Amino acid sequence: MTGLPADLPLAGITVVSLEQAVAAPFATRQLADLGARVIKVERPGEGDFARRYDTTVHGESSYFVWLNRSKESITLDLKTDGGREVLERLLGEADVFVQNLAPGAAARMGLGAEALAERFPSLIACTVSGYGTSGPWADRKAYDLLVQCQTGLVSLTGNEHGTARAGVSVADIAAGMYAYTGILTALFTRATTGRARAVEVSLFEALAEWVSQPAYYTRFGGTQPPRVGTRHATIAPYGAFTAADGKEVLFSIQNEREWAALCERFLGRPELVDDPRFATGSDRVAHREEIDAIVAERFAELDSDAAGKLLDEAVIANAGVNDMAAFLEHPVLDARDRWRDVRIPGGARVPALLPPADLAGTAPRMDPVPAVGEHTESILAELGYGAADIATLRAGRAL
Repeated sequence: MTGLPADLPLAGITVVSLEQAVAAPFATRQLADLGARVIKVERPGEGDFARRYDTTVHGESSYFVWLNRSKESITLDLKTDGGREVLERLLGEADVFVQNLAPGAAARMGLGAEALAERFPSLIACTVSGYGTSGPWADRKAYDLLVQCQTGLVSLTGNEHGTARAGVSVADIAAGMYAYTGILTALFTRATTGRARAVEVSLFEALAEWVSQPAYYTRFGGTQPPRVGTRHATIAPYGAFTAADGKEVLFSIQNEREWAALCERFLGRPELVDDPRFATGSDRVAHREEIDAIVAERFAELDSDAAGKLLDEAVIANAGVNDMAAFLEHPVLDARDRWRDVRIPGGARVPALLPPADLAGTAPRMDPVPAVGEHTESILAELGYGAADIATLRAGRAL
């Protein structure tokens, strides 16, 4: 693909990805943001099944639009000899190979990390799995919510009335982030030592890291943190309260100075500062219901703007509880110019957020989201396939 920016950190790096759903595409999209060329290998016809999760973005899937900008799409049927030959040629020119196929599928096709290392010694192979490629659950399929359940996250979310799924694909996102950073580390290692090291990340182990704090709390405290809705399980007062105008305001007390400021400047109850029931953070958690009742009574006297202003004056972190519509209009995103238009299949342009990490002096790629197989012929031409060769591949249903 011509015209790739040459001044981005990963310019000149080629990534080939047998990816689907969320975790691996999230990792490779971030590599593309930094200038890597990402060639997405999709099934002929249907492509990545995440393309059909929904049709809300001008007929395209909200997941797919989020995860796949700045990539090229080639369709290959890897069950055919022709499709496998094309993939081998792609891998021969690639720096990184990423896959999150069903358990064991990559190994059966000779695309496991060890087999790839023998054929392509400089290739960095990244495997994203559900529960790891070894161990008793290596053959189990794993999706985001299943992993939220297995790591205990679902038992921590919700409230006293029941558990709840986290509102975003947190296991997939965690795994994608670790795959992304693992690949960057492997690229650095290859550049400094000449050795290409394989990367493996599982959804389960990625999210296991993220639940380590409640795991420690449970192991050494004897009970797990309770489900408390928007309240914090181990800090009080910390949560959302309803103001007189019906809007919710969330605030957090992190230390004794803030506790004193809350009592004196927001609650108007300076005597509570020295109340032995609330003397330490642990004491306040133990008497959470009493504190929350006092705070709720004060919020009932104020509208949300007045409550927020008083908390600001007391230098206590607070925020209104936004819905998604309010988030989309957030003044910080507007004032910091965080939106860019990205073209999607069909030609429509949609706003997309810039990557969160700003690198001074560079602008990230925000190129189009590809249609299924949009770049098949151009990629094949780069690999040396002529028109007759491509026609033969199509006739053999390899594309």
